[in-house]
Amino acid sequence: MSQRPLGAQISHMLKSRGVEVIFGIPGVHNQEMYRGIEEAGLTHVLARHEQGAGFMADGYARATGKPGVAYVITGPGLCNIMTPMGQAYSDSVPMLVISSCLNRADLGMGRGRLHEMKDQEIAAGTVCDWSLTAMDADSAYQLIDRALTEFATGRKRPKHIQVPIEVLEALAPAAPPPTTQVTAGYIPDDVTKIVFDAIATAKRPLFVFGGGAREGADVWRDVVTSAGAASFVTYAAMGMFPEGGLHFGSSLARPGSAEVIASADVVIAVGTELSETDLWRDDLGQSGTFIRIDIDADELNDRPATARIHADAGQIAKELWRMRGDWSGQTEWTETAVAEQRQKWRAEVNSERPGILPVADALRVALPADTVVYSDMTQFAYAALEIWPMSAPNLWHHPTGFGTLGYALPAAIGGAIARKGQPTVAIAGDYGFQYTLQELMVAVELQLNLPIILWDNGKLGEIEDSMVAAQIAPNAVIQQNPDFVKFAEAFGAASAAPESLDELQDAVRKALETQGPTLIYVNAKIAI
Repeated sequence: MSQRPLGAQISHMLKSRGVEVIFGIPGVHNQEMYRGIEEAGLTHVLARHEQGAGFMADGYARATGKPGVAYVITGPGLCNIMTPMGQAYSDSVPMLVISSCLNRADLGMGRGRLHEMKDQEIAAGTVCDWSLTAMDADSAYQLIDRALTEFATGRKRPKHIQVPIEVLEALAPAAPPPTTQVTAGYIPDDVTKIVFDAIATAKRPLFVFGGGAREGADVWRDVVTSAGAASFVTYAAMGMFPEGGLHFGSSLARPGSAEVIASADVVIAVGTELSETDLWRDDLGQSGTFIRIDIDADELNDRPATARIHADAGQIAKELWRMRGDWSGQTEWTETAVAEQRQKWRAEVNSERPGILPVADALRVALPADTVVYSDMTQFAYAALEIWPMSAPNLWHHPTGFGTLGYALPAAIGGAIARKGQPTVAIAGDYGFQYTLQELMVAVELQLNLPIILWDNGKLGEIEDSMVAAQIAPNAVIQQNPDFVKFAEAFGAASAAPESLDELQDAVRKALETQGPTLIYVNAKIAI
């Protein structure tokens, strides 16, 4: 069929560009986008709320490296997915949201139309890389290809395309065939030599890696080891380095890390914003030569640096490895000192959040090494992220930055869809879980093998602690919870309520072998 309604043509175009799964909810305004889903051979996942659809698309994208795509309706549908869009923007996740909007003559007119917003395009644009309106088929095709190209060649951040209802309904020719895209990735030798010379002459070289360096992790490990350098990672880069050696782990948020970083004579920050939620202080702490490498030019100028290199982190790593011959690899760092520092920081975490680390250690032992974890904003995750060694990058995904509640369950559903037959786990707190608990029905409906660890301390524990620290009498931090086990059973999910760490490990292992999701209720007093 050379002519189809544009809504159907969009699905065929996405399929031709490698998209396999659409997350969303149909409505009268976007139903034309559903006309071609099955015909194009796409899988559609029906969320219970557009926020859930967005987090599923996010989780799918993080698990695959491919764009997570969502279809939503005009007005409330788009508003509901804006929180996941904001999270994806903060964490550099490739998400493409395609929505309907009012007919061209009604845009911005204030006529009281169904789902009307004053300016839907601008509203969405506040939480994504760009938000644009396709007024005809050619514009829609161009914007989709633009989004996919930018995902492949630059910093991966969400995009929003909206199409008027009448344009979705109108017949349109098929999208042009996909074109081959080649990125040369050439970096001049003199640019790489800036980094090379700094490392070669350093006595205490130190690297700080963010999520933007993950795709070059294997080469970066070789570079760092051969240079005798120490390393830190942000939460987004956990797993880039194995535990031990000269690796300080994901402990940038420890106040003492600033002193360690200040002792380095060269600090190289790769693919990281060095944001508030990476450091929880104003400055990284460096006092010597400071080099930043990032694919996003905007990130290079937010703090003073000796050199700023606008380049793909993976390409820089390859060039450094090619030039490595003159490195001595001599260093003043010692494995003993690094290990002692890490043990000190672990003790600090255990003191600040008593009872969590024994549970985290027990859970880690019970999970296969290749398990992908999706965590929510919960005290369990805050502690575990600092001490949990990962065997590879992209194995733990946390809503850093935007910091939304309700992320873990739907994101883990997206990840489980992407990782069929591979272990995927959600970790959520008792309060945050209730933001998106309805999405448990999606996991049941799809019979996803998904253990859900529900950490229940009966309160908004982090907020209570913050109020106490600020000398505010804790207010509105304790809520009444449902019987989570019965809730899971009502949805048709399996459940468990272990009363010891041994029982927790048994429950997790059983859940990994159970068809369908299992909610594992963990009382915060389990390790006491």
